[in-house]
Amino acid sequence: MPGSNYNHTYWDFPYAPETYNFRRAMNAAGYATLVVDRLGDGASTRPPSAVLTATGSVVALHQLVGAVRQGLPGVQPFSKIITGGHSLSSGVAVIEASTHHDVDGVLLTGFSHSLDLLGTTGVVATYHPAADDPHFAGQGYDPGYLTTRPGTRAADFYGAGDYDPAVLATDEATKEVFSLTEYPDGLTSTLPPATNLIDVPVLVTDGSMDRLCLNACASTAALAAEEAPYFSPAAKLRTYVLPGSGHSVNLALNTAAYQAAVKDWMASMF
Repeated sequence: MPGSNYNHTYWDFPYAPETYNFRRAMNAAGYATLVVDRLGDGASTRPPSAVLTATGSVVALHQLVGAVRQGLPGVQPFSKIITGGHSLSSGVAVIEASTHHDVDGVLLTGFSHSLDLLGTTGVVATYHPAADDPHFAGQGYDPGYLTTRPGTRAADFYGAGDYDPAVLATDEATKEVFSLTEYPDGLTSTLPPATNLIDVPVLVTDGSMDRLCLNACASTAALAAEEAPYFSPAAKLRTYVLPGSGHSVNLALNTAAYQAAVKDWMASMF
């Protein structure tokens, strides 16, 4: 599930898919992958922005997990399921796994307990109503639906110079909306004991240049030291920091290294 500002294309990226398409990389490694849009964006339904919450997404994710275990129409049932989230949806994955205990692993990207308030405030300052954005104008979005101002995504989500200009252009062309009402309960995922209640393996992955992350994202070892107290032994916590990457690790120039780290972690569970 993608985070705020993104839809399914974050995981299923159309440009240079041999490099940037996470779904394709996982399929090539032998893992079936279901990519979904959050409520309010992409192909999902668009309720009034005021009723959008991370809790609502948790309910939807829990229902999806159950449906995949039973078998979606025309698709075999799956006995092992790993949820993967980015940013806001990492919080959704934390709450779902710690509440329902119905998954076999949790991949958290763009997530940490070391929040850089100054950097986060700087990103939030680039938001404006989707109805005022040329990309979404005239599409009937109510005033509570927000998106990033044109030309701000490089500074918000990428490391300094760590991107292909064509990736950034595709990112801008496929950007998505969200509501600030999704943030308050989503951020409860970083408050104890939320992550401590996860009882299946967890991989936390961040970029070393993530504006939203404080000192913990400096290295894989630093992230491991920061995050360890927030997880139980049952989580068998692993961490990975992608050098030079910003918040959106799927779209970094060296994203292949991050994909390899995820595949290595996945292989340890199957």
